[in-house]
Amino acid sequence: MVGSALACALAQQDFKLALVERSAPDADWSREQVDLRVSALTRASQYILENLGVWQRMAQMRVSPYRGMFVWDAAGNGSIRFEAADIGEPDLGHIVENRVTQLALWECLRQLGNIHLLCPDTLDRLDLSGERPALILASGRRIEAQLIVAADGANSRLRALAGIPFTGWSYDQRAVVAAVRPERAHGEVARQRFMPTGPLAFLPIAGGECSIVWSTLPDQADYLLGLDEDAFCRELELASEFCLGRILRVGTRTSFPLQRRHAQWYVADGVALIGDAAHGIHPLAGQGVNLGFLDAAVLAEVVQDARAQRRPLGSHATLRRYERARRGANMEMLTLMDLFKRIFSNDNPPLCLLRNLGLNLTDAAGPFKRMLVRRAMGLTGELPELARYHPGGAGWKRQPGRAST
Repeated sequence: MVGSALACALAQQDFKLALVERSAPDADWSREQVDLRVSALTRASQYILENLGVWQRMAQMRVSPYRGMFVWDAAGNGSIRFEAADIGEPDLGHIVENRVTQLALWECLRQLGNIHLLCPDTLDRLDLSGERPALILASGRRIEAQLIVAADGANSRLRALAGIPFTGWSYDQRAVVAAVRPERAHGEVARQRFMPTGPLAFLPIAGGECSIVWSTLPDQADYLLGLDEDAFCRELELASEFCLGRILRVGTRTSFPLQRRHAQWYVADGVALIGDAAHGIHPLAGQGVNLGFLDAAVLAEVVQDARAQRRPLGSHATLRRYERARRGANMEMLTLMDLFKRIFSNDNPPLCLLRNLGLNLTDAAGPFKRMLVRRAMGLTGELPELARYHPGGAGWKRQPGRAST
């Protein structure tokens, strides 16, 4: 998603690009089934996708607004509720299946004449010995460019070939994900219950279903995946305190490990990292892909400015501006989510008391709570042009000028 967004942004600014992709998104999936992987997209991410001209297509497939959020602690009486109406917004964000975002961006890419889609193909080697960095692909094709961007995920091969180390650790948790049909209507409210073993989130999907993300210990995750449908529904009802009544149906279940990862630096001569190739975050606040979209928006702006000033696109001096803008902001969010995880995923009595008190005090502090919501939505702070509201996407139209590869 993040790499495709960057490619769309740069192609729309008259850059000449090549995008290497293992496989094209599947366009034939059933609209009646909810994708296992979903993302909670912030307003800033929505603006990016609107300005790229793909949000309308996504809405035709399925985007699910959530207008409220309720969070409570299983080990006490602490809770907090957020409402879009309290800050004068129509919603707090959207729950969007990853396949929807991927397909809409892919369709956009295919319509742009100055981007070469090398698909199916994969990276074999990175050559930094010449005047310009080059990729050698599994097909044998060699590609030279001013700038090579790694958007190939948490286990980025390009990051490794560029010699960029990363730090991180396992949270000793796995996230169990599935789509479920609850007895009661979700009312377009996202719900999250913090338990000592990890948070359980119910994310509302248009049509009445919910996507669940249940972070728990590895042994418990294996146990949940091994249950039959009825037994899993009963476990989910108990874990959620029947917040939406009984669970009537559950779809396919899977799980993935939760880790924190952060590249020690984001750039090298001719190479930049974005998205999960640069950082991995705990999913408890759903910020992962939103950080990636902001990476893409900032890098697009940096590269566009470098071209206007006739500076090399892949020089370290050029790319350091991107790194300075994003690495600190991402580190702040990674640290905050790590702190939240450690505070809420335990049953230490004094800490339980403090966090429940904190939830209730924050819930009662109207102005502070509204400030938190606006910040989380990407409505405040320094934002790249692509992440700001422009009627009809007018702030990011194709700009004439010489093509840059």
